[in-house]
Amino acid sequence: MLDDATLTGIADELAEAARTRVPVPLLSVRYPGMSVEDAYRVQKLWRQRGEAAGRVVAGHKIGLTSRAMQQATGISEPDYGIIFEDAILETGRTLPWQQFTHPRVEVELAFLLKEDLVGPGITLIDVLRATDYVTPALEILDSRVEMEWRTIVDTISDNAALGAVVVGGNPVKPDAIDLPWVSAILLRNEVVEETGVAAGVLGHPGRGVAWLANKLAVHGESLRAGELILAGSFTRPLWVAAGDTIHADFGMLGRVTCRFESAPILH
Repeated sequence: MLDDATLTGIADELAEAARTRVPVPLLSVRYPGMSVEDAYRVQKLWRQRGEAAGRVVAGHKIGLTSRAMQQATGISEPDYGIIFEDAILETGRTLPWQQFTHPRVEVELAFLLKEDLVGPGITLIDVLRATDYVTPALEILDSRVEMEWRTIVDTISDNAALGAVVVGGNPVKPDAIDLPWVSAILLRNEVVEETGVAAGVLGHPGRGVAWLANKLAVHGESLRAGELILAGSFTRPLWVAAGDTIHADFGMLGRVTCRFESAPILH
């Protein structure tokens, strides 16, 4: 395991990368002995800095739960990150493209919890019982670490590459629809780029939430009522450029849209 001073230095680098939009070199190459636990400690430092600045944790994201995402990244195990309240956006938003580094978009379902989920031993049934509603979402991926040849420790340290979450469509109770069969069509500038079915996330998107609750228990944490949980993408990540309009059609669950514009960042 890396010492505290090294982990703090890594967190400093990532904070600077977020400010300048210049990714840092691969952590896995520079620190070949870096472990998954080290990476989550870096992520925790990043979270603590955000909270000290007044940001509020409003949920969590799960990454790399589907074969589509694992094949796209070359990483075969899931990871997770936290979502601050100010990163959750309503559908229809226009976002400055320069706000992100190498932005990509994924199609997901988000679970809004009405009860705590405290692992270990959380099952799919527990997740469905604890869920108030499920809603369509787009995750905007950001990158504070170089993209090529990233490993699991790079993605975890980078808060699982979370940039923002766009929610919309028609929220439904978890027992009102057969969740594994929820499908989505992802369009960029009115061109179909990706399609997927929610069963791509561990056979049922709720299993991703159960995995997260049990994983958090290892670190002495849990999922809380009122939190929004991104269950994992069931399409490959779609690269976006300035000026792109993104449209995700979830059929009976409605649509989620956002647009990336080229505009200066206000400091």
